[in-house]
Amino acid sequence: MDYIEYIDRESGQLQKETVPGEGWLKWLYHNPLGKLALHGIVKRKFISKWYGKKMDTADSKAKIPGFVKDLGIDMDEATRPVEDYDSFNDFFIRELKPEARPIDNAPDSIVSPADGKILAFENIRGLDSFFVKGQQFSLDKFLQNSMLSNKYEGGTLLIIRLAPVDYHRFHFPAEGKASASTLINGEYFSVSPYAVKNMLNVYWENKREYSILKTPAAGDILLCEVGATMVGSIEQTYTPDSDVKKGQEKGWFKFGGSTVIMLLEKDKAQIDADILANTGNGFETSVKIGVHIATIRA
Repeated sequence: MDYIEYIDRESGQLQKETVPGEGWLKWLYHNPLGKLALHGIVKRKFISKWYGKKMDTADSKAKIPGFVKDLGIDMDEATRPVEDYDSFNDFFIRELKPEARPIDNAPDSIVSPADGKILAFENIRGLDSFFVKGQQFSLDKFLQNSMLSNKYEGGTLLIIRLAPVDYHRFHFPAEGKASASTLINGEYFSVSPYAVKNMLNVYWENKREYSILKTPAAGDILLCEVGATMVGSIEQTYTPDSDVKKGQEKGWFKFGGSTVIMLLEKDKAQIDADILANTGNGFETSVKIGVHIATIRA
């Protein structure tokens, strides 16, 4: 894999992704010496925890202007200008103006819970279109809960990958009642396609937290936030066991690329055709919070 390509949803065009530390990721996941470093040091919690703390220091704010310029981040969307952040992490979890992410409020819509690149698999099948052939998504290993595994067997799997350039708060995809979050400790592998294409097990080996959103019409939607290399922490900001609105903030990731995984019960919703088609052709699709990604079935 020489570079990462995705479909820009607004234009329908194939785009090449700008990846900070791209050479380093290729070395770690595709070079024999890199793999030794990966499994011996990089995937460990203490490395990500140390870097996360470093990104909380006042000195780290010096990285912000260059990061914004190199990745072309639109700061007009943010509630504060570049100079108003106290650290890199303060900038990384920046809030956006409400008008920057309008929410599709159609009663039968399910919206994207995060900015990022999305893959969708109906009946949790057809993973060979994006991942290396022969891999299967293990609900048992991912959830470590046999009752939930049975509940989502034959359902729909959505993977939304957040790159460092993305807005790193995550939101609710529908209205309903949100359960408390369940933590599953794990490693800190990268969630970049350079890593996961031939290592699907990253999703059930990395640290993750899941909660259940009980909705009036779409059944129980499982939302899981997955940590990654250099992600200092996953912070939940919602009130557990409370009623939430579509598009309401759920929490945030500190520094690094991360992933939100959604599981939908079988036959509860129809994923948008363009997302399914792009996934079937081996490409992620760019999405933003609040945009329509699925229709609830009557």
